Amino acid sequence: MLSDVTQTIDPSAPVAGPVKPGRASRPRIHRAWIVAAVAFVTIIGGAAFNSLPGLLIDPLHTEFGWSRGEIGLAVSVDMALYGLTAPFAAALMDRFGIRRVVVVALSAVAAGALASVWMTESWQLMIYWGLLVGLGTGALAMSFGATVTNRWFVARRGLITGILTAAGASGQLVFLPLCAWIVDEHGWRPASVTVALAALVVVPFVALLMRDHPADVGVAPYGGTFVEKPAPARGAAARTVRVLFDAARTGPFWLLAGTFAICGASTNGLIRTHFVPSAHDHGMEITAAASLLAVIGVFDIVGTVFSGWLTDRFDARRLLAVYYALRGISLMFLPLLMGPSVKPSMVFFIVFYGLDWVATVPPTLALCREHYGEDSPIVFGWVLASHQVGAAAVAFLGGAARDAFGSYDVVWYAAGALCAMAALMSLVIRRRGKPEVAVSS
Repeated sequence: MLSDVTQTIDPSAPVAGPVKPGRASRPRIHRAWIVAAVAFVTIIGGAAFNSLPGLLIDPLHTEFGWSRGEIGLAVSVDMALYGLTAPFAAALMDRFGIRRVVVVALSAVAAGALASVWMTESWQLMIYWGLLVGLGTGALAMSFGATVTNRWFVARRGLITGILTAAGASGQLVFLPLCAWIVDEHGWRPASVTVALAALVVVPFVALLMRDHPADVGVAPYGGTFVEKPAPARGAAARTVRVLFDAARTGPFWLLAGTFAICGASTNGLIRTHFVPSAHDHGMEITAAASLLAVIGVFDIVGTVFSGWLTDRFDARRLLAVYYALRGISLMFLPLLMGPSVKPSMVFFIVFYGLDWVATVPPTLALCREHYGEDSPIVFGWVLASHQVGAAAVAFLGGAARDAFGSYDVVWYAAGALCAMAALMSLVIRRRGKPEVAVSS
């Protein structure tokens, strides 16, 4: 079978098609797996910075006197640019190549994290954390993994997609406890330097081992036949914008974008940014709160895989409604669970929230495919942008609410109400018997 084929990475080897089992005495690892491994490490390195903002709100507030709203605004700029960059990242990789775009993106993340060590004004936080890191991490978003998967794999695409999606959660699991310990023991500046070094360490691996296309090393994609490398695409960015305008004329797009904006608001914008400072307000140690947040990454992987299994078997709209409703109810109870120590009820919340964290992705993708056919990856890119815009809004508003009310309680209740609204919006999305034709002309 094609999925069982393994080829050598010798550029001089025949490339007319996959090698049949048994033809080679000692088959070597296919180059596609090396590229996938580099992509995995790259996403982990890029995810390092996403672990940091929630840990630095209190230290920056204490040292510089900046309000939590000001700090949250910088985080919101980062999240918004992450989302708005993502739809164009694939187009940039088509035009300039995966390796060049990823090296520049990692360098931007490292530069922003490193430059923040010398900042003294809040506007510098906007530039370093917001602009540089937002653009860099946006280029390493889901579209990066999708591009690697589509170019290098014919067989095992589902497996590779799952592995690369899990890389972000793995990065959170690795860096959250580490950065929390560094902040607690040595201050926020060494933690920021650690993030910069994590991004820079990956750059040589990308430069030496990443390749834009299997034809660059004279092999076929894993499980497929050899294809020539296509010419650089020059109209991909224009198509990305055109698909947005066409999709925006349809009702399902706005419902999907709206529900996913609430998803981002209640995960990255709220929990990832404000859970640690909120727990600290109740007397919990930063390292303990960060460790709880890291545990979400473990159950995030389990929940996403299980949600994909459910999406193949049940109505995606009803799954979304259940996910958002349960998420809203859990957020309403969170203020009652906060305290100086980690109780079993808080552990239950963390496990539950981890299972629900990105469980919304498979049914949202399924509905994009159902309504937009072959344009669905681009449409989903724009829906993902709305996710980050929602996250950006709550990253700022959550900090502003803490400044105004002296507590995060109102933020948790408001987020719970938003999730209830998302549940109702999910049920309003109409069904289609088969995917629409491409919306772009």
